[in-house]
Amino acid sequence: MRVTLDIWRQDGPNAKGHFERHVVEDAEPQWSILELLDRLNDQIIDNGGDPIVFESDCREGVCGCCGFVVNGKPHGPLPNTPACRQHLRAFPHITHFKIEPFRSAAFPVIRDLAIDRTSLDRLVQAGGTVDVMTGTAPDADSIPQPHKEAEQALDFASCIGCGACVAACPNGAAMLFAGAKLSHLAMMPQGRQERSKRARRMVNALDENFGPCSLYGECVEACPVSIPLVAVARVNRERWRAGFRGARSKDN
Repeated sequence: MRVTLDIWRQDGPNAKGHFERHVVEDAEPQWSILELLDRLNDQIIDNGGDPIVFESDCREGVCGCCGFVVNGKPHGPLPNTPACRQHLRAFPHITHFKIEPFRSAAFPVIRDLAIDRTSLDRLVQAGGTVDVMTGTAPDADSIPQPHKEAEQALDFASCIGCGACVAACPNGAAMLFAGAKLSHLAMMPQGRQERSKRARRMVNALDENFGPCSLYGECVEACPVSIPLVAVARVNRERWRAGFRGARSKDN
């Protein structure tokens, strides 16, 4: 099949970017969008050009490295699916793709489709960790936890940190990402002792690095692991809980 691609090219964060048109004549329906870019890069290199820069690693929807905007949709036409799992056979009627990096002030372009997600790292550094006693591993049943609560915590922990939620939000908010982290750790016994301190620090990092929530829920459709919208509400819940508990860092 013949596929036309308009690809964003940009030499660096301060350079002016532009779209560059290419055609792949021998695309296969079983290819993912990343494999389509691989084939295009082969063509570009064979013709003596510079390949398109984009991120990828596991290509199994786990690592969160891949990610760009395809025809206006973070990751691609299929909702709740990472770019590496978006196969051409799923949308055979689309033969023209406009591919550009995630658009957000929090994600400066490194080059072409590759972006800097350090702002998400700052959120994790602010509160996405727990204080535990090191040493030998404890017995699995030493800290009891209800099964349903544990399963819900694991659902929130499935966030892969790709940043699609930020790119989907008109305001560039990271509420879904932060809510997943806050929910996961608040529901686990190991994360409860610094719960309020974590909430205050992560909310401050949100305000410093990202925009306000748009309240439309675009982030949920873009999320490749289907983090539920309740995670967004959890941010405000944890914020208000921390406020009621007081400003002392030792409060839980």
